[in-house]
Amino acid sequence: MLEEFEGTVLGHRDGHGFVQREDGSADVFLPPNEMRAVLHRDRVRARVTRNDNRGRPEGKVLEIIERPDHPIIGRLLQENGIWLVAPEDKRYGQDIIIPKTATGPAKAGQVVVVGLTEPPSLYGQPVGRVTEVLGEIDDPGMEIEIAVRKYGVPHEFSEPCMAQARALPDQVRASDLKGRVDLRDVPLVTIDGEDARDFDDAVYCEPVKMGRRKGWRLLVAIADVSHYVDSGGAIDLDAFDRATSVYFPRRVIPMLPEKLSNGLCSLNPGVDRLCMVCDMLIDTAGEITAYQFYPAVMHSHARFTYTEVAAILSNDRGPQAQARAERVADLIHLHDLYRALLGARQGRGAMDFETTETQIVCDEQGRIEKIVPRVRNDAHRLIEEAMLAANCCSADFILQSKHPGLFRVHEGPTPEKLELLRSYLKALGLNLGLSDEPQPSEFQAIAKATEGRPDVQQIHTMLLRSMQQAIYTPINSGHFGLAFEAYTHFTSPIRRYPDLLVHRVIKAILAKKKYELPQLPLPGEAHAKLARRLAQRSRVPSGPRGKGSANPSWEAAGLHCSANERRADEASNDVQAWLKCKYMRDHLGEEYTGVVSSVTSFGLFVTLDALYVEGLVHITELGGEYFRFDEVRQELRGERTGLRYAIGSRVCIQVSRVDLDGRKIDFRLVREGMERLPRGERPPRERRDDSTPTPSAKTKGRTKDKRKATAKTSLTAGAETQRLSPIQALKSAVKKAVAGKKGKARKPRR
Repeated sequence: MLEEFEGTVLGHRDGHGFVQREDGSADVFLPPNEMRAVLHRDRVRARVTRNDNRGRPEGKVLEIIERPDHPIIGRLLQENGIWLVAPEDKRYGQDIIIPKTATGPAKAGQVVVVGLTEPPSLYGQPVGRVTEVLGEIDDPGMEIEIAVRKYGVPHEFSEPCMAQARALPDQVRASDLKGRVDLRDVPLVTIDGEDARDFDDAVYCEPVKMGRRKGWRLLVAIADVSHYVDSGGAIDLDAFDRATSVYFPRRVIPMLPEKLSNGLCSLNPGVDRLCMVCDMLIDTAGEITAYQFYPAVMHSHARFTYTEVAAILSNDRGPQAQARAERVADLIHLHDLYRALLGARQGRGAMDFETTETQIVCDEQGRIEKIVPRVRNDAHRLIEEAMLAANCCSADFILQSKHPGLFRVHEGPTPEKLELLRSYLKALGLNLGLSDEPQPSEFQAIAKATEGRPDVQQIHTMLLRSMQQAIYTPINSGHFGLAFEAYTHFTSPIRRYPDLLVHRVIKAILAKKKYELPQLPLPGEAHAKLARRLAQRSRVPSGPRGKGSANPSWEAAGLHCSANERRADEASNDVQAWLKCKYMRDHLGEEYTGVVSSVTSFGLFVTLDALYVEGLVHITELGGEYFRFDEVRQELRGERTGLRYAIGSRVCIQVSRVDLDGRKIDFRLVREGMERLPRGERPPRERRDDSTPTPSAKTKGRTKDKRKATAKTSLTAGAETQRLSPIQALKSAVKKAVAGKKGKARKPRR
């Protein structure tokens, strides 16, 4: 108690907040009065003062160490002659006062960016000025403009970066071909989605003989971004700052300038491009027997979509196959190789859970037209297996050379999550034990054994939730989910900075040199807290798999890339949530069926079957019952009725509320068999206590007699009141009113 610590303030939309401790300990609760003098994201020194009635440590802010210069986005409003901005991020718990002279060209109702001029205090609100006007809230793409500023996503390239990009050539020059293998006669092709604009990988496969054995030669050609992006140059610094491309519906914020990402580095069909090649020999068992890396020049012979390839593989004599007749044989060889690689994947015991991913289809104005599931076919899977093979070879190449680099590490479940998963499986009556050091094959065996069960979705969800998130680190401890001893990212240098670093390391190894990281800027404040948390969480691997360099500069680069990856996901999810909320506003009052996707102590999250939208059914909407949350079984169970709601349960709901600012959609549970009447004909809302009997025909007469008796009593009481003096009558009326209120207060809650 009374211990002092440092951490970052995390505000809550309800007015309170938390201090995320830098030492990795549990967050400390800040009551609303403590949040008045601080802001979300402030770095503070605080003290634990007590434990509240829920057992949470409660703190007091002693000092604001650092207030980040982070812009606040919100809507400009005028109330009673006072201008203020209501922050779009509700974690900022206070409106910002804007002096009349600091509004600039902004008009009431517009979305603006605000810079603080006076901090908040215990007795005063923060004061700021409008620095940028974004436009009206309903403008197309406004949700993206808000998200990139809300999460601090760099969305404008620096002038030195753009100048360096403009100085690059428009096409491959003859001088660029020196020291490269000429693969322009090899029919490499790209296979991507219909909406892809940058192509960073191309593949080619042919059958070969390896001694007495048969197998395949697989070429994975990746855009040679490192040839054009100098280490430590202006483009490189901007790319490091972004660390990844951010994908929104109808818009992409690229890691590299468009001249590189969509032009000079993109493996567009019919043009020469520089590339780095992973050339592999793979036997019929799906094992990589040999590989080599080399720089090359290629000429993409065709651009395929996943839909086209799937159609050709399903019917090699159909119209799609006839239109691409010269490439059909190559695709069939690639598909044969895929089946061998898939067999090897299953032999390793790698996890392969099929999940439903959705795609938002927007109109020209940026509004959602529909939400559809992304259907994965063999074309997606064969490209995925080819990329996995190249990534695995890259990691092995770096390890064998003992050169520092970044690995993509995915560790197994923590002891806490493992114990929770064991308890859950035991509660379901599944005698499928997990060892203390589980292997991915054990998880895959559970998934295989539970196929066909009605709760299979629930079980697979719990298996996935027991996993940790993958990170970039120079210390290799393998990839648990893929069951690889070593794994890294090599195949997407256009959109991921770790891939660009891996390319530079491989080139340095080929040249028998050592690549040194340039003086890169430190991670921004917005991600420093995540980097600290990742550093606390990531264990130093032990045993033979714990290989690699513990170089501090590489560790910092890995944490920065991991943090920015999380930032990109958060920004993208925020935009999707905003679009879904706006879409669901047109569906208020409508009823849908759905599946419970998550269970918490405060309600159920339900994903709709038709719209693929998730919303909350609050526990108060589950009826006149007291529900207990069972963390082991991941379910809510009614104490009186025994009614259960668990992950995978099917329910019927009604869209009751949409909160666009909070990105929340609320559902109301619709009881099975309830007849929905038109508005105006619906009966009054039923009481929560379902035990209240419905009056029968036999009791209607008794009720009528009771009313008569009540009326008679009232008349008698009125007559007695008339015989009292005015003062006595007043006193009597007051006593009766007080007694009536007390009686109402004593009624039990329903």
